[in-house]
Formats: sequence, structure tokens, C-alpha cells
Amino acid sequence: MKERLTIGKLANHACVNTETIRFYERKGLLAQPKKQGTYRYYPHEYITRIKFVKRSQELGFTLKEAFDLLKLKIKNQSKCSDVLVQTDKKILEIDAKIKDLKKMKKSLVALANCCEDTSIPLSDCPILECFMDKK
Repeated sequence: MKERLTIGKLANHACVNTETIRFYERKGLLAQPKKQGTYRYYPHEYITRIKFVKRSQELGFTLKEAFDLLKLKIKNQSKCSDVLVQTDKKILEIDAKIKDLKKMKKSLVALANCCEDTSIPLSDCPILECFMDKK
């Protein structure tokens, strides 16, 4: 017989805290079970569902996107191509972020190279002056 999962045990098995589970309940990712006596007992499949959402978030998906992917997984009519569309969209978003981060790094490297004399007073710091420049 499987162990009955209270919110604390579910959180422990899913490697999250109880507030995460409550948050997921408020957002509609998990249905809050009815009380049985003084406790609510959660289905074991919630462990997999929570881990799926957390892993999706680690890969850059928002909570809503993770929920959409989860719905595709549960829906019998969905195909792998439905998930591929979401994955390709996320790849494009990540590529855009990488491009922006590279521009930011290039600008910061240029700023750092402006600072040749580290002993000058802060009021004359060329890096801070660049922050004040309105160009």
C-alpha cells in the first residue's frame, strides 16, 4: 500500500516546500483535495506533476508555459509536434536573450576598459560618467 501524502510529505517527495504546493493550488496547477478527517491527502501523481513543472521552469519556461505543456501531456489528442512548437518558440526567446546579453557584455567591457587609473577619485570615474551620459 502506498504512503498517504500530506502536503508536507508531497513537498518532501517533490523536492519543494509546502508554500510552492499552495501556490500551485492557487494558480490551478494542482487541485486541492478534500479533507479526510483533519488532513488533505494528495495523489501520488502530483509528485511527477510538480517535478515536471519545476524542470520546465529550469529550462526557461514560465509557470504558465509549464502549465500549458503539462496540459498537452495530459491531453490524449496532443502530438509531439505540439510540444516542439513550444520548444522552438522558447529557443528563439533564449537566442534573443543571448544576443542582448552579448551586447550588454560588450558595452560593459568597453566601460571597464575606460578605467585605466583605479586610484582616481570616484567623482571622476569614467564608468560612472558613462552612466550619466544621455546619449
